Amino acid sequence: MKTTRIAAAFALLTLSATVFAQAPAGAPAGPPPDTSMSFFVTSVGLGKGANLGGLAGADAHCAALAEAAGTTGKTWHAYLSTTGAGGVNGKDRIGAGPWYNSKNVLVARSVDHLHYSNVLLNKANSITEKGGTVNGVGDTPNQHDILTGSNPDGTAAADSTCNNWTDESADFKATVGHLDRTGGGAMAESWNAAHQSRGCSQENLVASGGNGYFYCFATGE
Repeated sequence: MKTTRIAAAFALLTLSATVFAQAPAGAPAGPPPDTSMSFFVTSVGLGKGANLGGLAGADAHCAALAEAAGTTGKTWHAYLSTTGAGGVNGKDRIGAGPWYNSKNVLVARSVDHLHYSNVLLNKANSITEKGGTVNGVGDTPNQHDILTGSNPDGTAAADSTCNNWTDESADFKATVGHLDRTGGGAMAESWNAAHQSRGCSQENLVASGGNGYFYCFATGE
């Protein structure tokens, strides 16, 4: 009985080795990754400061810019958090990754990489849907403040979303990140939570180093 089992096991191993040897050398492991644009910084704002028409208006702006740049067939969400009833964290809106910019350069492998170990998001890689570089510290005018309403970990920042992206007054503020990861503020090197804006109007955003831009991510849906 024992001899029979050993013989059967040996025969199975021999068969497996034969099949493996007959497999074509260099057979592809799977389809190549899609490195087409799945991340960008808006090249233009909506002209109403942080009043973006809520998340729906911001998402529509992302989609329109991507389509105008020639990227179709993807679902786009703005990296923006909201608070209160129905509030959502920016990190939970953007899919799972990975994400590539308009020059097919990897900017983040996953949500965790994006928030905790990412050195790829910088002025050189955080470009617009057209491939343009956004002005940062040392440029005139400086426009490196990017609207997020988020904490460093991607969760919603309290009282920092310009009334959930529906207000352009000086009564509210927005948390912004530094696209070039430098400048002033409590966390100047943060891409998503450098400091608060002076207010929510276009003038307020410009005065503190921004222009109403925000990040757009393809969700993978």
